[in-house]
Amino acid sequence: MNRLEALHNRIDLVNVPFTDRGSRFLFGRKGDRLYLKLTERWEKYGGSLKAFRQHPPIIQNLTLFQPDGALLLIQTDSYPHLLRLDTKIGSFHCVFTDPESILVWLPAGQYGLEFDCEARTAQTDWRGGTLRGIRNIAYTTNARITENTITPTGIPDRFRVRLGLESGEDQVLLLNITPRLGFNRALFSPRKAIADAHTRWQAWLDAPPPVPEIYEDQYAYAWWVMAQGLLNQRYFFSREGLVPSKLHYVGVWLWDQSFHAVAYRHVSARLAEDQLRIMLDHQQPDGMLPDAVHDEGVVIAVTQPIPGTVTKPPIIAWSALKLYQKSGNLDFLAEIYEPLVRWHQWWVRDNLNPCGLCEYRHPLSSGLDDSPLWDGGMPVVAPDLNTYLQIQLQSLSEIAGLLGLKEDALHYAQKADEWLERMIAVMWNPHKGWFDFLRGGEAIPIVTPFSLLPLWTGKLPETMNRRLLEHLTNPDLFWSAYPLPTVALSDPHFDPKQMWRGPTWPNINLLFVEALEKIGQTALAVELRRKTLNMLMQHRDIYEYYDPISAERPPKAAPIFGWSAATFIDLAIQESALQQATGDPKNEV
Repeated sequence: MNRLEALHNRIDLVNVPFTDRGSRFLFGRKGDRLYLKLTERWEKYGGSLKAFRQHPPIIQNLTLFQPDGALLLIQTDSYPHLLRLDTKIGSFHCVFTDPESILVWLPAGQYGLEFDCEARTAQTDWRGGTLRGIRNIAYTTNARITENTITPTGIPDRFRVRLGLESGEDQVLLLNITPRLGFNRALFSPRKAIADAHTRWQAWLDAPPPVPEIYEDQYAYAWWVMAQGLLNQRYFFSREGLVPSKLHYVGVWLWDQSFHAVAYRHVSARLAEDQLRIMLDHQQPDGMLPDAVHDEGVVIAVTQPIPGTVTKPPIIAWSALKLYQKSGNLDFLAEIYEPLVRWHQWWVRDNLNPCGLCEYRHPLSSGLDDSPLWDGGMPVVAPDLNTYLQIQLQSLSEIAGLLGLKEDALHYAQKADEWLERMIAVMWNPHKGWFDFLRGGEAIPIVTPFSLLPLWTGKLPETMNRRLLEHLTNPDLFWSAYPLPTVALSDPHFDPKQMWRGPTWPNINLLFVEALEKIGQTALAVELRRKTLNMLMQHRDIYEYYDPISAERPPKAAPIFGWSAATFIDLAIQESALQQATGDPKNEV
């Protein structure tokens, strides 16, 4: 079975909406009614991330009805390129013709459709109708129209469209929703539109390298996640970029993009590079990179849970180096080298603690938004942050060397060594055998795997590595059925369902797999990799984070999640490389 066929009916409209690469449309179902929601924030209209999740779909209560007005019941059948709505009078085939348009191949016969939509003005015309508001909507058909009305619903800025049709063979209905003044109303051959979409999706799914058969179905789904979540360029959204989850997050986030790029490097150097460029495009004059970028702007400051500027952990240089190692595109490193240097300088200039290490000044800048580590307040000198900065120094040294900047290469190599020495002097706790989080110079008494992350530097004394590994592999702390919990199992703050207070995050495991490989703990790296892959195969969907004991989806974990899919992809490819190198076909966890 090819990968396109393997994705048959993975899109169920209830949990997984029908969407497409580049599009902001989410075509879903609630009960016997369909809806179309937009992955857009609408910030200048008072929108926010929370408001987006609560805002009603721009089109909702979409139903199909028979000539006598009776509701047509719908069964769905789906592939990445095609959604089929099956009814007793025939099938409605839905396909994207561009990111702002869905073409519906109508069955022959008489029937109608009705939906409510958000708009401020509306008018019908002889081929359909147009509605204008925050977003403009046009519906256009070449079928014979028997009824066409647009009436106010009684709710402000809400209209009800009712359209009766008598369709012949190969007739269509085109739905276009756009921020632009002009509409896409040109109609296409439905057969060609479906064939073109099939060709496009088949090419995408055929491009990735093979992986062991046990992973193939979820691998295909992960690559679907990595395509469907891409949004095309619009306003501040300066490149094609992958949002973490079209259902939950509007925009691209700084450290998510670094993980996304790691997966894309296996199929497209340009697409991978653009995941980093979209963040670097919005570098601030002082060198800071924004927390997030969305259509209408960037996020560089917030008021909750405390007011302050926000960014995300500095791992872009690490990601960029991985892209180069795959593509050999030295020009990309030359392009981004100075922005990366300014980014590092911002951290060490504007976020330096008197102890000589950097500190988080806002919980959101850590990426570990609600971790109990921040419950006592900020700032916090953190082992994870300073590990990221040490890795960044190593990466800058290597990039400078590749670019022929010998003095820079030596400078950053020396700074990397000095940074690690300072980390050991300030944060290493010889009694506990880990690196402390420090608030006001005092250790925070909460046990998390981030106290072990300095393993990733690959340069700790072996005695320290052994102490850290004892904790990492302790089943009472982190080596759970589905490791690694983000708070130790035995810590009183552990909550397996609450975001960064206990659940396992796949992307963090990716870093620890690399850390274990670096220090020669290959068997442990393989075990953690396989446990992570196994966790990500426990459900048909791929989630933001998982219960570390049961692998269940915690209630607030976002579905169809980008960096979890990216992690699955990269780990599966690593596993494939291992099996090719050793000739070992086993995948036991």
